[in-house]
Amino acid sequence: MMRGSICLATVLMLFSTAPTFALGTTEQRANCSDDAFKFCNEHIPDAYSVEKCLRAHLSDLSRACRGEFGGSGKKSKNR
Repeated sequence: MMRGSICLATVLMLFSTAPTFALGTTEQRANCSDDAFKFCNEHIPDAYSVEKCLRAHLSDLSRACRGEFGGSGKKSKNR
């Protein structure tokens, strides 16, 4: 439970510090949070580096997150 709270706080901090993500919707942030931790954990809390990392892993991202970056795949809650 505590670990989940820490992860959530980190994600909120991550997405609130970068203008790109700060302007994003809750859905956009939620769609990429898991991928950010999975592929770009070492870049957290530098939101600019996380975004660059996610773009570098575009083909590996969940369908929902790829959709946020304009990648192939329809925005969806399914992976």
